[in-house]
Amino acid sequence: MSVTFQDYYETLGVARSSSPEEITKAYRSLARKYHPDLNKEPEAEDKFKQLNEAHEVLKDEENRKKYDALGQNWKNGQNFSPPPGWDDIFAQFGGAQGQGPRVRPGARGAGAGQNGGAGFSDFFNSIFGDSGGAARGGFGGGMGARPQAGPSHEAELTVTLRDVYKRETKTISFEVNEQTESGVPERKVKSYQVKIPAGITDGKVIRLAGQGGQGMAGGAAGDLLLKIRFAKDLKFRAEGQRLFSTLRISPSEAALGAKVRVPTLDGAVTMNIPPGTPSGKQLRVKGKGLPKKNGTHDNLIVETSIVVPTKLSEQEQKAYELLQEVSDFRPREE
Repeated sequence: MSVTFQDYYETLGVARSSSPEEITKAYRSLARKYHPDLNKEPEAEDKFKQLNEAHEVLKDEENRKKYDALGQNWKNGQNFSPPPGWDDIFAQFGGAQGQGPRVRPGARGAGAGQNGGAGFSDFFNSIFGDSGGAARGGFGGGMGARPQAGPSHEAELTVTLRDVYKRETKTISFEVNEQTESGVPERKVKSYQVKIPAGITDGKVIRLAGQGGQGMAGGAAGDLLLKIRFAKDLKFRAEGQRLFSTLRISPSEAALGAKVRVPTLDGAVTMNIPPGTPSGKQLRVKGKGLPKKNGTHDNLIVETSIVVPTKLSEQEQKAYELLQEVSDFRPREE
């Protein structure tokens, strides 16, 4: 038996020492590039099938071992004949007992047949056999198919600080490619209702178990990894789990003290400015910060900023001149 060798590592553009994560990352990048829905070049569909075949084998530890067992006999562009004892290796990794790899007569290129796995090459079938469901999984795997967990999906959700404060429920939708039972990729739109958890911070990843890609051969679905991003706010800023704002006050308010209205994420409140408040002093508004993990709200940290008028009326000019004459305050001598 002889079939044309296909180097799966070369197909994905990865080294044989690559980790499963590196292999999957390379596959996703190339799959987007050559997906027939996105790439109308004549060779795109064949390339996409080759990428799927390579990823199906190399992402699974045992299938990859079976493939790697050929060692130095792999040479791109040459014909492959199974080495002595291959029947035993095949049986060890899930082949039928006493049944070596086989190629169905007339199956070429994309492959066809009841159990052959549409879209797979003769080389694939020569290694994994018609019963090689362990490699095909959701691609119509037959008897002996090994359950495989689905891939994780990654997405970002941008929320406002007010959303975080009120722990709103947000909707996120995105497109994914999933295989049908016949192994044909199909684009679907998935939507989720996500309640913002207490204690969330910018850049935190929420794992939604079982909400990722579909499993194969009865395997569990993957996870949805949702990265939370805080939208910029004109009045507030978040540093970790702490919420800050800046309060502009006049020189007289800073010197004499005052009651001022302070904005919060839950409406304005009145705050006492103590007499002699310097610029940069941090004051706290109780319970108006971001939610903590225990469900209660932290405090809002208000930083004062003394603002000096740039234009003075005649009366203000005289008042400041008089203050300068009578004041013993010497800031550079303090």
